[in-house]
Amino acid sequence: METLHLILTIVQVILAVGLVVIVTMQSGKNSGLSSAITGGGSDSFLSKNKSKSLDAKLARATKWIGGVFVLLTLALNLF
Repeated sequence: METLHLILTIVQVILAVGLVVIVTMQSGKNSGLSSAITGGGSDSFLSKNKSKSLDAKLARATKWIGGVFVLLTLALNLF
């Protein structure tokens, strides 16, 4: 049982480091207000292909890794 706990703890540390790296790689979301004031067009090439961009992939990875991290944390607390 101790071996399983040790393995899950190591996996959790790896997930935590990965989560920190992925979050810091994402770009900031501070263009919302400036885009509204300056009238930034929403029909740009980047806005049409937003689901295929690196930020979208990083956001999706953040959700999945964060979810696994939470589930692993709950599982470790049960042992």
